[in-house]
Amino acid sequence: MPRRVRPPGRLRPGDEVVAGHRIARGEDAVRWYAELLAPLGAVRTRAMFGGHGVYVDELFVAIVVGELLYLKTDVATDARFRAAGSEPFVYESRGRKTTMNFWRAPAQALESPAAMTPWGRLAMEAAARKASGG
Repeated sequence: MPRRVRPPGRLRPGDEVVAGHRIARGEDAVRWYAELLAPLGAVRTRAMFGGHGVYVDELFVAIVVGELLYLKTDVATDARFRAAGSEPFVYESRGRKTTMNFWRAPAQALESPAAMTPWGRLAMEAAARKASGG
């Protein structure tokens, strides 16, 4: 649900308020997440599986599902996300639930690129470890 922050004022049809911020629906969410992660490197997004994959410097660091941002994690970073009140991405297929190594970005990280930077770095580190087989 977190998406590009709108200036104070009237809500437009389809807008919501999340963590005190007015947010827009649709592709604006993906663009906002790309802006939040931009200080970390070259960002590109790709539609996949009904959502989007987010890459920073060609590392697969996040997914956007249902307009929520989930950042890449591993055993070295899960606890930080858990402590921030985040939840892992879980999907159901054929009656089985599967938990992936992507955790929802903490609400405070969605405030600005500066707030996202430490969380994005954790995601890049986890993605780099995965890419190197570690």
